Amino acid sequence: MTPIDPAALDPSVWTATCLAQVERAVAELRRGGVVALLEGEQAALVLAAETVEQPALAALQTASTSGRKGELRLVLTAERAQALMKRGLALPANTPAEEYRLLSVSGALAAEAVRQLADPTVAALDAQALGVGAATDIAPAIAQGAIELMKAARLLPAAILVLVPRAGLDHWVDPAFRLEARDLAHWRRNAAANLRRVSSARVPLEGAEDAEIIAFRPHDGGKEHLAIIIGKLDTGRPVLTRLHSECFTGDLLGSLRCDCGEQLRGAISAIANSAPDGTGSGVLLYLAQEGRGIGLVNKLRAYRLQDAGADTLDANLQLGFGADERLYQPAAEMLRQLGIGAVRLLTNNPEKVTGLAQCGINVTERVPHVFPSNDHNERYLSTKAMRFGHMF
Repeated sequence: MTPIDPAALDPSVWTATCLAQVERAVAELRRGGVVALLEGEQAALVLAAETVEQPALAALQTASTSGRKGELRLVLTAERAQALMKRGLALPANTPAEEYRLLSVSGALAAEAVRQLADPTVAALDAQALGVGAATDIAPAIAQGAIELMKAARLLPAAILVLVPRAGLDHWVDPAFRLEARDLAHWRRNAAANLRRVSSARVPLEGAEDAEIIAFRPHDGGKEHLAIIIGKLDTGRPVLTRLHSECFTGDLLGSLRCDCGEQLRGAISAIANSAPDGTGSGVLLYLAQEGRGIGLVNKLRAYRLQDAGADTLDANLQLGFGADERLYQPAAEMLRQLGIGAVRLLTNNPEKVTGLAQCGINVTERVPHVFPSNDHNERYLSTKAMRFGHMF
């Protein structure tokens, strides 16, 4: 896990204007529009590979830089580039420090081919016929910023880029959709760490009638995180705490592919019954980080890859994501606002212990949280143990 940069959590770094610009750019990318990233004298038009359609791609092919027409670049994460190389795309090997790969692509490349490069769940890729090579002419801040924007938009982390003269930006992109690339370096962590409490209500739960739900909204206007308070908290001692990432399929539909629903309901019961007389107390943080932070749509893509033979970790890598894209800043900030500085953490995942500790929360104990497997999730749980280090 990458250590947290304290400067990245300084709320003064991010103004409401910066956050609004990112949100506008995210919305534009999700609808298939173009935004601009700026770094020094360089400017690049950015289009999401996942949403690209032929008219938008053709428009970018008319943009020019240094007098050259139609020179497109494709930026991928290092994980996705590695997966493409395994499928026959000839590229120089990654260095361990590389977080992205910048590729040159033909101006005649079709939108469908772009989607094939970005998405391993679409039609089979003819890597040799694509004419893709390595490129180095786009500033690292722009390339990395494009990846960050795609992740913020819950899209596949791949983008088409084309350099244009800064003086000609008015022809391509409205000022509302232009971003300084260097501002994106830590924006997700800053947005995640700045939460405000927006609503609360008493909500009796099955197995925990004395419960209250408190909603926290990120400053970027993103999806709310929830704190479920069970019983009467004693913040003078370590509080029994569960971090639970939302799982639509497991929590709501009762999917048998994972153990999320059992963990959610089991944690509520465990907290409520943590005292012998049934008056236990603690908090369950229900975090808006579906699919280990990749979003529901991408989780469904990962399921397709798992059905084709990949395990949970490899499916994420093939899609271009890291093994776990979750952030722990929201959980830590929620705990601080609840007056909780020390916790007994209900988890099998040592990364959660480390992640909270790096964000300033004292984890005094890891409390095991184990449930039986079934025929559908046995491999999933085995992968958790063998490749993610979960302790069952």
